[in-house]
Amino acid sequence: MLPQPLYKDIADTVAKMIHDGVLRPGERTPSLRAICDQHSVSMSTAVQAFVELESAGLVEPRHKSGFFVKAPPQALFDLPSPPRVPMSGSLGNRHASLFDAVASSNLLALGGAVPSPDILPTIKLNRILAEKARHAGARGVMYDLPPGSELLRRQISKRMLKGGAAVAPADIITTCGATEGLMLCFRAVTKPGDVVAVETPTYFGILHVLETLSLRALEIPTDAQHGLRLDVFERVLKTQPVHACIALPACSNPLGAAMPDDTKHRLVALLKQHDIPLIEDDVFGELPFGPKRARTCKSYDDSGLVLYCSSFSKTLAPGYRVGWVVPGRYYHAVRMAKLTHTLATATLPELAIAGFLGEGGYDRWLRSVRTVYKENVTRMRRAILEEFPAGTTVTSPQGGFLLWVTLPPQVDAIELYDRALAKGISIAPGHLFSPEPRYTHCIRISCGLPWSPRLAAAIHTLGTLAKRQAQ
Repeated sequence: MLPQPLYKDIADTVAKMIHDGVLRPGERTPSLRAICDQHSVSMSTAVQAFVELESAGLVEPRHKSGFFVKAPPQALFDLPSPPRVPMSGSLGNRHASLFDAVASSNLLALGGAVPSPDILPTIKLNRILAEKARHAGARGVMYDLPPGSELLRRQISKRMLKGGAAVAPADIITTCGATEGLMLCFRAVTKPGDVVAVETPTYFGILHVLETLSLRALEIPTDAQHGLRLDVFERVLKTQPVHACIALPACSNPLGAAMPDDTKHRLVALLKQHDIPLIEDDVFGELPFGPKRARTCKSYDDSGLVLYCSSFSKTLAPGYRVGWVVPGRYYHAVRMAKLTHTLATATLPELAIAGFLGEGGYDRWLRSVRTVYKENVTRMRRAILEEFPAGTTVTSPQGGFLLWVTLPPQVDAIELYDRALAKGISIAPGHLFSPEPRYTHCIRISCGLPWSPRLAAAIHTLGTLAKRQAQ
């Protein structure tokens, strides 16, 4: 067996110091220069070692201060608060304003998780849509009643094999985006007042769906690298009634965490043991930074308890509003909910997406856009660490195009949001991502825009505003 690279040996040495308690959470690690001197290696080798440690979630960089041992993720929330119905109030208005910003040419929209049309295959999709409209005839203007387009469902069935799930077209129901899919699934498996286990922090759209359906959110802490803390969840299930669980195992929103395959398997088995349905939100599943997508929770489902939701909003066309659900044993309940919710998914966008997938080249397109997103995330992350106040930390996502930024405690994210909006910049304040007042000094930033001088100036402006609060 070949010896491992020197930078990995160095990373292992520092990791052992952390695990043995020699270096404790919050303490500064040996400097890069000290590592170079101690191990007689180049600066690039030392940097590689700390990139490895950062990827493992053991250390975090602080602007102009070096690397520090990372605190155990969400340690304060190992004992979840009592479940409650999320209340949006004024935060609901801020949620709406994030999407107003996406449509405004006067605002730089860094708050919504929406990819730029400059990155998406807009020209090709528009061509295919026009072709489908010319040839569809009467079919193009008629309802495509659930389960939806058979052509599209066949293509989706092929895509899901790449995540390890063998799903027949007849098992799939198309939806108006993934958000409708989540709504339909919750309607199928819960009733008002039920308790739903959710990750924290989690996508605010999920919390608003729970609020709409009068469901109570029970927050389960997450790890920024590996997602939902299964150890905590197991303890909770011994004492707390839970009626459903929702997880974002692939490139989660907002952390960009990637749940390991063995954890997915254990999660599905655990919920099967308790007869609890799992709603799997996989909208970022096709956008990992690695060479291929990971397995889905659905791929481990042998009892029909996993309701899988996804869409093409992050990869092809958010405005087409084309998503899908694989509801398992809840198929008929979800289909009836679809009929009473929106009746049908728009026909021509379904046909256009099916045409795009049918022409081939989707995997090639995904490889290229993953590279774009990874470069955007890397560049944006570097700029944030350079421009934001000392003590700022930024996640290292495993895919997608979102960054979770934790600012010094003195910074109030709502105040930063308001002041940034006055400067023509939209961000997502951390308050939106929990029904409790947890993430008051955190923000989510989208890297779904191409890098530009305007974007660089916006990060500088945000950093300046944050520094004023941190003083």
